[in-house]
Amino acid sequence: MSSAEDTDGLFFTKDGHTVVIVTRLNGERFALNPDLVQRIDSVPDTILTLVDGTKYLVKESMTEVIDLINAQRATVIARAQQMANDGTSSLPDLTLVTPIAEEEK
Repeated sequence: MSSAEDTDGLFFTKDGHTVVIVTRLNGERFALNPDLVQRIDSVPDTILTLVDGTKYLVKESMTEVIDLINAQRATVIARAQQMANDGTSSLPDLTLVTPIAEEEK
């Protein structure tokens, strides 16, 4: 990961990616891609289960993890909107393409 800013549980990289920062029970912090979280259990420790079955026990409560994921997703949407409004997106505009089968008719 490139150098970044850690703010309130979100990690902002220079290349524009955001991940969620959570804490293991031993105090070690790690970055988590929230798109890979399949399930969050609280029994009483918070257990994050990823789509591949990997499980992590974290200090944050279920509510805190959900809030971090919501903040991360809101940040992604806000950045996309800002890029669209500023015209700073380096991606081409998406347009509808006529399927080949329809073009041949």
